[in-house]
Amino acid sequence: MRTYAIGDLQGCAHEAQLLIDRIVDDARQHGPAQPRILFVGDLINRGPDSLTALRRMKALSEANPGRIDALLGNHDLHLIAVAVGAQRASRSDTLDEILAAPDRDELIGWLRRRPLAMFLDAHLLVHAGVAPQWDAAQTMALAHEVETVLRGDGWIDFLGRMYGNEPNAWDDSLRGMARLRCIVNALTRMRLCAPDGSMDFLHKESESGPEGSGLVPWFDLPQRATADVTVVFGHWSALGLVLRPNLVGLDSGCVWGGKLTAVCLDDRSLLQVDCPEYREHSGKQ
Repeated sequence: MRTYAIGDLQGCAHEAQLLIDRIVDDARQHGPAQPRILFVGDLINRGPDSLTALRRMKALSEANPGRIDALLGNHDLHLIAVAVGAQRASRSDTLDEILAAPDRDELIGWLRRRPLAMFLDAHLLVHAGVAPQWDAAQTMALAHEVETVLRGDGWIDFLGRMYGNEPNAWDDSLRGMARLRCIVNALTRMRLCAPDGSMDFLHKESESGPEGSGLVPWFDLPQRATADVTVVFGHWSALGLVLRPNLVGLDSGCVWGGKLTAVCLDDRSLLQVDCPEYREHSGKQ
């Protein structure tokens, strides 16, 4: 079975279907087995058809358990929090159709049960990043801590306390909400880090921090404990496609007029679909 990872959809349902069709055709050329398709999060928001994207992904996942699935991204968590009143909607959100849908509760229920990390065939999949202290096994264990809360009875209370930038660095002694918040921030929000591994949440629109800041992409920290596996992630459209021996970055800016990207993890072959500029990037005039 060939495995394909797909970058951030952000409500681009039409392009997602085109890419899935291309994946199925590509997989047929390599044997009879159906492909495994994994989305690295942010299925919804900012794009033109978040409701269709979410309904389609839920249906595909439920019809193909273990073969088609999606990680939770920061926009997915935002939708869940808005739906239960734990967070206010943003002016840039395109979530109204989901929030008004008759199957809204079923969609939210499916979404909050998605994983925050996956590990298969020496590939660690996350939405945003991995704290430099974590190896793959610890990443999976910490992701499971948050998943257990999101799937449990206290999930609404958790969402109400999930937001915040502190603590901005991992410590094994963290407990309670501070621990869970730090895990969520690393896995779904992280981009740049200081040399000591502390996370920066102010700079989002570039590939690096301001000159003299010392900030670097989380994956360029020399002490990163996941350097022995291949980390697959999305979340960072300013980077575009990233392909390194131990790194695959998949957010190629679909909603911003870029491409929706899939990479076959077996051989690094690339499949892409061109996308209209559904949203004007903040860096444009």
